[in-house]
Amino acid sequence: MGKYLTLWTMNPMAPWPTDPAEALKLNEAFWAGMDGLMKKGQIIDFGWFLDAKSGYAIGEGDAVTTFTNVNMFSTYFDTTVEEIIPYEVGKQVNRARLKALMAATKK
Repeated sequence: MGKYLTLWTMNPMAPWPTDPAEALKLNEAFWAGMDGLMKKGQIIDFGWFLDAKSGYAIGEGDAVTTFTNVNMFSTYFDTTVEEIIPYEVGKQVNRARLKALMAATKK
């Protein structure tokens, strides 16, 4: 199972409502969608940055699930998604790569 970091920002070109009641209704729909993803365990952490128009989500699953989840919000939010390689895996890969390079240069 992969882990993914999604950085999001509000899309300024989206059809954002100007009426506070409509804005609340839209936000309630976003929150319900995020609550559902969190209950399924597909999103394990979510937060806003201090600018109040961007933030992050950390999800677990596969690329197709992540693609599907991100696209639920794509009209209103621009996103960047990065797959996270766990520290221990990255350390092992880099150790093996450097040892192979050392061996290759000794020949």
